Amino acid sequence: MLLTKKHQNTVDSYIRIGPDDSLPAEGALLVTLAVWQDHWERLVRRQELIGVQLTSDEHPEIISDDIDHLDLIALEFPTFRDGRAYSYARLIRERYGFTGELRAVGDVLLEQLHYMERVGFNSFEINSSDPETDFEIASNDFTVWYQASGDQRRIATMLRLGEKDRG
Repeated sequence: MLLTKKHQNTVDSYIRIGPDDSLPAEGALLVTLAVWQDHWERLVRRQELIGVQLTSDEHPEIISDDIDHLDLIALEFPTFRDGRAYSYARLIRERYGFTGELRAVGDVLLEQLHYMERVGFNSFEINSSDPETDFEIASNDFTVWYQASGDQRRIATMLRLGEKDRG
């Protein structure tokens, strides 16, 4: 599947593993929370990349002690009306200190990409024939921000006062 990462289209190298799938011996894996919990000992010993996908009703605190073992955390947007993944993304970045890939999956709307990026998402599964172009258009909708966020962009007050970037 194509996804947008670092503002460019890329191929998803992760193999998605659900509760009914067996774990392959090799390859980067993106597993459900249930698979992570059931096969934790085996998964943390793997040498390859590992990620966990959380649904909107699975709070990231469940995996907070395992953050150092993960290369990817995928947060699901089941519908555009469900914004829990925004809060979860900010917690994952700011409270739990995750620095790896944070991916938005599910009902990822172009109109919301810039907000997703502001709270810490850095890769996106976008349902589009040209996600890279659509991402660039959507992420350039705003050039000035009024509230501080996890992305460390300068806000309007800082720009007015000529302050340098935070971070």
